[in-house]
Amino acid sequence: MVGSDALQAIVYARGSLRLLDQRKLPLEVDYVDVKDSADGWNAIRDMVVRGAPAIAITAALALAVEVSDLDFTGTPAEAASFVSKKLEYLVSSRPTAVNLSDAATKLQTLVSKTAENAKDAKAIFQVYIEVAETMLIDDVADNKAIGSHGSLFLQRQLGNSKNISVLTHCNTGSLATAGYGTALGVIRALHSAGVLEKAFCTETRPFNQGSRLTAFELVHEKIPSTLIADSAASALMKQGRVQAVIVGADRIAANGDTANKIGTYNLAISAKHHGVQFYVAAPVTSIDPALPSGEEIVIEERSPKELLNSEGGLGKQVAASGISVWNPAFDVTPANLITAIITEKGVITKTDADGAFDIKAFIQSAK
Repeated sequence: MVGSDALQAIVYARGSLRLLDQRKLPLEVDYVDVKDSADGWNAIRDMVVRGAPAIAITAALALAVEVSDLDFTGTPAEAASFVSKKLEYLVSSRPTAVNLSDAATKLQTLVSKTAENAKDAKAIFQVYIEVAETMLIDDVADNKAIGSHGSLFLQRQLGNSKNISVLTHCNTGSLATAGYGTALGVIRALHSAGVLEKAFCTETRPFNQGSRLTAFELVHEKIPSTLIADSAASALMKQGRVQAVIVGADRIAANGDTANKIGTYNLAISAKHHGVQFYVAAPVTSIDPALPSGEEIVIEERSPKELLNSEGGLGKQVAASGISVWNPAFDVTPANLITAIITEKGVITKTDADGAFDIKAFIQSAK
């Protein structure tokens, strides 16, 4: 167990970045040093760090470490180009996570504008580092706001019940963000309010983020919790043991269609059938207004070894040699299966009888 009260997936000081190696949890707590963008790319791709918010912050900070003491002799424009190309490279590590591409685009715009008036390359790097560090601080505040909005909304939706049980999928806590968490942040807030009876978490195969990471966080935080097999979720709902499902998001389309860890769509269908409310909790940066629907979301496929071998591909072979594998990392849950989307700006609810979200109007009103 981690000795401090709060789990830290990202440990940063200017010029230094260390990542909790989540592949080794819960049995071993080990940190990986990240010294440049290449280390950051590998850490993201190899799932040393995961979770859309944490991925974006890791990428930004990995490059911040690289440029913090870089011997660069070019012009401000060349420094801005250097940063921009490195960010493009980092985005390629996990293309489905919109937070990463969104952060990269904003940072690219920042350094480009800064280069117009900067006196030297060092000024470009300094501005970049300061903004990347601000991202780390802001993420924790945003997550706590998500937790607060979600907890209050769920309590109202469930008739101010004092015995709320929820089901979550994958890992959306401190290990997937800079701290506190998104969907798990809502669960934390419910627990703090004294209204959470139990949190159920799925194993989340094949990489077992639920059993390895979410269960680890729930036990660490002393939140009453129970682990279930992915295939047990429908039976759990049929017995009436959960009133809501809360998941995170890697990308949300303009209409509310949501890409999240594979298996989320299954849970949404089952929740709809059993009359269980289904919530997505994510920062506004997870929303991609350029995508009209989930049909346009690119779904990453992971290594076949994650299914062929135990321990998410790291252990011994468990499947028959010669079998082919389809291993998508994410699926897309249609907006009509989602009760509401919880963000740091508030809760996005349905606006008409057809069950559509007006996300564009929500974002404009929240500015």
